[in-house]
Amino acid sequence: MNAWYAVYTHARMEKWARSNLWERGYEVYLPQYRKQRRHARKVDWISAPLFPRYLFVTADLELGERRGVVTAPGVVSMVAFGERPATLPQAAIDEIKAREDENGNVQLCDPRSLSVGDQVRLHDGALRDHVGLFEFKTDDERVVILLDLLGRQVRVRVSPGSISRVL
Repeated sequence: MNAWYAVYTHARMEKWARSNLWERGYEVYLPQYRKQRRHARKVDWISAPLFPRYLFVTADLELGERRGVVTAPGVVSMVAFGERPATLPQAAIDEIKAREDENGNVQLCDPRSLSVGDQVRLHDGALRDHVGLFEFKTDDERVVILLDLLGRQVRVRVSPGSISRVL
C-alpha cells in the first residue's frame, strides 16, 4: 500500500532528488515558499524548499520500493524510527498543499488570519528569527510588526511571506 514518507536529501539537492525520484516513477512533493534573496546589491525573490534537505515521496515498501527511493541520486536516506521508515498522514500533505498560492508556493502566514497581538517570527533579512507582535496589514505587500529591540518596541514593515505565526 502506498504511503507518504519523508526523504532526507543532500544539501541544496532537493530539486535534483525530486526529479530523479520522479523519473523512477514515484509521486514526489517538494513544498516551496517565496524567499527574499540579496546578492551583489540586488534583491530578488526565489522559490526555496519549505523544509531544507527534505521532500516527500509515496512508495509501497511492501513491494520493495524502499531501495529505489534511497538509491536515487541526491537522496541520503528515508526518515525512520529505528529500522521502519516513518509514514506521514495524507492529511498533513493535504494541509501543506492547501496553503499553496497560484504559483505553487506555500504561504507561510496569511495576514488575514492574524489578529492584533499575535506572535510572529521573521524568516528573512537581518532580523531573521526575531519574534514580534503582529500589529496590522498595510496593503497586499506589507504588514507591520512590533519587535522588542534594545529594550524598545520598534515598528517594522515586512513582507507577509517573511513571517509565520508562533504556535
